[in-house]
Amino acid sequence: MSAQEKPNWQRNLYVLWVSVFLAGIAFSEFNPFLPLFISTLGHFSHRLLTFYSGIVYSATFIVSAATAPFWGKLADKKGRKPMILRSAAGMAVVIFLMGLVTSVWQLIALRAFQGLFAGLVSNSIALVATETPKAHSGKALGSLTASLTGGTLLGPLLGGTLASLFSYRMTFFITGVILASIFFIIAFFVHENDFHPVTEKKLNSVRGVLNELRAPRVIIGLLITTMIIQATNYSINPIVSLYVKDLMNGSHGVTFVSGLVSALPGLATMLVASRFGDLGDHIGTAKILMLGFVMATIFFTATAFVHHVWQLAVLRFLVGVSDATMLPQVQTLLTKNTPAKITGRIFSWNQSFQYLGNICGPLLGSVVSGTFGYSGVFLFSALLVVLNMVLFRQNVYRHQTK
Repeated sequence: MSAQEKPNWQRNLYVLWVSVFLAGIAFSEFNPFLPLFISTLGHFSHRLLTFYSGIVYSATFIVSAATAPFWGKLADKKGRKPMILRSAAGMAVVIFLMGLVTSVWQLIALRAFQGLFAGLVSNSIALVATETPKAHSGKALGSLTASLTGGTLLGPLLGGTLASLFSYRMTFFITGVILASIFFIIAFFVHENDFHPVTEKKLNSVRGVLNELRAPRVIIGLLITTMIIQATNYSINPIVSLYVKDLMNGSHGVTFVSGLVSALPGLATMLVASRFGDLGDHIGTAKILMLGFVMATIFFTATAFVHHVWQLAVLRFLVGVSDATMLPQVQTLLTKNTPAKITGRIFSWNQSFQYLGNICGPLLGSVVSGTFGYSGVFLFSALLVVLNMVLFRQNVYRHQTK
């Protein structure tokens, strides 16, 4: 079957797979050198540089978490494709302008505007979720997760290479061009044929949206599940390189090994997310998610007791496998429990909860590591996973027949 003969949902999936992959690259390209770029914008003490770096990193997440529900409401009224185009165009301009800043406050303001234009990935997921037949939704959403993860893994490598070959500023310009290319790819090759605009005034409120749901408790439970999954994953970020340094006893190559260990979960997720999604379509999505909770609990607990860096690497890869059973499955369950006309709203809420987890996770990890040491962070993460499993079983699992 040629590309022209494939169903519209499959053509959209292929195009959005490429677009989300490029978006993953664009969003992560400047992560490796952002603090270094900030240091070129003034003369800062180490403490002040760390403070500004934290603000620059978190500004996008904070604004995105606050504004995502508004864009989700607009997506249900105007369509998911226009929201993807809005996001791609807005962030292309904003990130291009980051290459022209002359002060750290200008950079912070632009990072906040980047958050204002967020929604490219969430609306791509919502578009695929609404147009893909339910029997294939797990595999389709798993594929998008794999593409985003793959782009996110490649982004820092490409960004570091570009910064070394050219400059920090040129990397921002190139990233802006990548996002502009996504705009044109979506504009010409994605066709949203099954969209029906929402006009009911009752859906302008949160209560109205919840009243449209067959099982509001399930959706709320899934949103909380998303937040805890992200908090668990991100709680490790502040201490991974320090844990590697401790395990290597001051040996050379800590930076390289830390980068490798940090990349392994994403690599594992990219390799198996689609397969778990397909398996969930056949045996039950909720069952796959429960399996993921059990796996993550075991792997996080074991990580607290490693004595060699290769043991840490193996367990971080396995954590990536467990990740592949979680977020894509949550998205699939959201799809299966949400009417099409409010899918944009629900997925925007999910994005907000995801960003809340991104913000809270590193803060919790830093506090726990400062109090109980590096191993304590992994044990704390295991406890969070158990809590998540209990909440999921009470609020979601019992309501799912498949």
